[in-house]
Amino acid sequence: MSDSDRGAAGRSQGEMAPLSAITLSVNDQVRRLEVDPRTSLLDALREHLRLTGTKKGCDHGQCGACTVLINGRRVNSCLTLAVMHEGDEVVTIEGLGDPDDLHPMQRAFVDCDGFQCGYCTPGQICSAVGMLTEVEAAWPSHATADVAASRIALSDEEIRERMSGNICRCAAYPNIVAAIRGVAEGGPA
Repeated sequence: MSDSDRGAAGRSQGEMAPLSAITLSVNDQVRRLEVDPRTSLLDALREHLRLTGTKKGCDHGQCGACTVLINGRRVNSCLTLAVMHEGDEVVTIEGLGDPDDLHPMQRAFVDCDGFQCGYCTPGQICSAVGMLTEVEAAWPSHATADVAASRIALSDEEIRERMSGNICRCAAYPNIVAAIRGVAEGGPA
């Protein structure tokens, strides 16, 4: 048994790991934290930075309630460690817009009634913003008819496939699709 194995085996379950000092850029603000290196990005956002818009749903990456944007790409924040994102640009629902100046996707969700209870809405909106970036970059999905095309036709089927990682228990899916379509088409939702 190595020294590190003996040290880990000798530690009681109540003992904490040494804290890691990290610097995150969250919603265009530099934030310094000291966290247990096993802290998920979701818990760092909610518990350490008090940004509670990002929701904890399943804590297994299956529901999408915790979706945030990292360097413009959508990520389930429950499945990634905060220490892995030193120097990354993290955007939560709070960073997309505010009540007086909503992001177009936030406005579309309101206008199309793309939510009911609202629990999944922050993750849905962040995912939709990231998804439209993927479409602009011509990244194909399972539903893409022509994977070699330089422009992807954003059908309802394509939107549903790309948003399939975000579950809405209230089943507001038709309104969510309408909101995303409205933003994608650049007009009122």
